[in-house]
Amino acid sequence: MDIQLWPVAASDVATRVDAIVLVLLLITGAIMTLVLVLLLTFAIRYRRGSGARRGELPELVKKEVEIGWTAATLFLALFIFAWAAATTLGDARPVGDALEIHVAAKQWMWKTQHPNGAREIDALHLPRGTPTRLLMTSQDVIHSFFVPAFRIKQDVLPGRLTELRFTPTQTGEFPLYCTEYCGTLHARMGGTVTVMEPEDYGRWLSAQPQGDDIGHEGAALFVSLGCSGCHAGRGPVRAPGLAGIWGRDVQLADGRVRRVDESYLRDSILQPRRDIVAGYEPQMPSFSGIVGEEELLRLVAYIRSLPGGQP
Repeated sequence: MDIQLWPVAASDVATRVDAIVLVLLLITGAIMTLVLVLLLTFAIRYRRGSGARRGELPELVKKEVEIGWTAATLFLALFIFAWAAATTLGDARPVGDALEIHVAAKQWMWKTQHPNGAREIDALHLPRGTPTRLLMTSQDVIHSFFVPAFRIKQDVLPGRLTELRFTPTQTGEFPLYCTEYCGTLHARMGGTVTVMEPEDYGRWLSAQPQGDDIGHEGAALFVSLGCSGCHAGRGPVRAPGLAGIWGRDVQLADGRVRRVDESYLRDSILQPRRDIVAGYEPQMPSFSGIVGEEELLRLVAYIRSLPGGQP
């Protein structure tokens, strides 16, 4: 029977997480050893009938010991917190040339879509050494995307976009799990992440059935929902132009400023009266209940793809 005490490290995130875990284990082991040694020493030295000197410790000694271990524990906790926080924030730092994969969770499967439109169910193929960004949402309940070999785990929520950033560093097949109880077949909601050499990934990707990429799907949806009638400047209703708006700061009617990102676009589609752009009337209807999670991903991808001119 093959027993593996430590999962393989197959991403850049895994090496950093392993370093933190190993340091925590060393610190915990050192403290446990110290307590055990002191316990055995005191049990032997001050056992019943021994001639060891007993009595109150000097007040100064007691204060120094208490202040010392309190300060040491505080600084150790702050050090571990700062290290772990810096690692987590560093992993979330945007990478300009990252491969973006869209993930939709549903009872009880994982659906993934590559930039060229290739789709997979309960599977995900990735090229080794390429920064990857997973943009995820749920179509029903809360799920959790977990790949032990990558040391990444992120809740996938209905009504919200979440993401993961990592770089696969080792080829092979690695199990994918849902680690949030999501219903009666939760235990069967899994899959496989396959990391391939870049040239092998390219051949695999070109061999998959391909439809429109997610941006073109979003463009068709944008027209079919009637969004182009206002936002493309061809209708009587004045609405903000969307070309080149991605990543910019927009001034709102109530004086606030918001950065145009996935969250802002999602709110604007589902709750259009929440963040009204300055200079425009709140005339846009809500698309809540009309567009689903995957359709929202397509619309966001389309708006992101718009250049600085007119859509």
